[in-house]
Amino acid sequence: MGEKEILAGTCNSDAGTANGHYNRIPAVVHRLAEGFKAGRWASHIEPVPIPSKEEVIDLILQAQQILFPGFFTGMVLSPHSLEYHLGQKVSVFFENLARQISSAIRHDCFRHNQSCTMCGERSYQIAAQLVDRLPAIRELLESDIEATLVGDPAAANADEVIFSYPGLFAIMVYRLAHALVELEVPVIPRIMSEYAYHRTAIDINPEARIGASFFIDHGAGVVIGATTDIGNRVRVYQGVTLGALSLPRDAARRLRNSKRHPTIEDDVILYANATILGGETVVGARSIIGGNVWLTESVGPDTKVILKQPELVYLGNKQQRGGER
Repeated sequence: MGEKEILAGTCNSDAGTANGHYNRIPAVVHRLAEGFKAGRWASHIEPVPIPSKEEVIDLILQAQQILFPGFFTGMVLSPHSLEYHLGQKVSVFFENLARQISSAIRHDCFRHNQSCTMCGERSYQIAAQLVDRLPAIRELLESDIEATLVGDPAAANADEVIFSYPGLFAIMVYRLAHALVELEVPVIPRIMSEYAYHRTAIDINPEARIGASFFIDHGAGVVIGATTDIGNRVRVYQGVTLGALSLPRDAARRLRNSKRHPTIEDDVILYANATILGGETVVGARSIIGGNVWLTESVGPDTKVILKQPELVYLGNKQQRGGER
């Protein structure tokens, strides 16, 4: 038997084996479909559209080009072309935003068996309200950029902050998403915050309330819960958690709309890996919370909370420990 005949026989045998396994797929598909149709598992099998995650992400990037013109587009802008450029960008953003808001409202109405609430008209009204807020959002972002320049000696200029600081990107997404929360848009704000978390490892719930001149340094691991209140000129370092105390399993629904996360007043600094928990916990104005502090009770204004210096144990050559000469 020749080599070609052996290879042909092997290939035919492999194809037969594959076909045998394919026969199992219809039964699996049937079991999956039955589980979804019976309502045992979450799914979206409905005659209404659902917001597109990809298009919501694109909205963020469109907004970024509007809020920081000339930074994230390939074209060179001049004072003469700026209004034309912004007009075109804002018009496209408005239309795309209205479409996604319409999907979110329709989906929410259908899910909760609500009567028609004129979703199409409402979506354009809400999108227009968000567009009206863009100058105020940009003003807040300018204060956040200035806070970064004041708080980080490594920040050379505003361009560097806009281009490369993950904290500013996460704050920009938060400020857009929070505006949509205030306008009672479902689903979309959480999609936006999840994308920011995916890009920066900074998790800011869009329902949190954050004042002006907010600075997140480095950022990875920062978590800010839904009912957190943060004042003006607050500085937060990597790994900080503003979270809720552990709750009994049956308390989640009961406490969903209650204050579960801390309040951080004006001019507070929270150093790396500080954990501050609880809805009744207040960090007073101008206080400093040191690195790795675990805090579940309030501290007054102008308070410094730090950990005691741990005892270090050195093993090995004494000459290598303190750089002794």
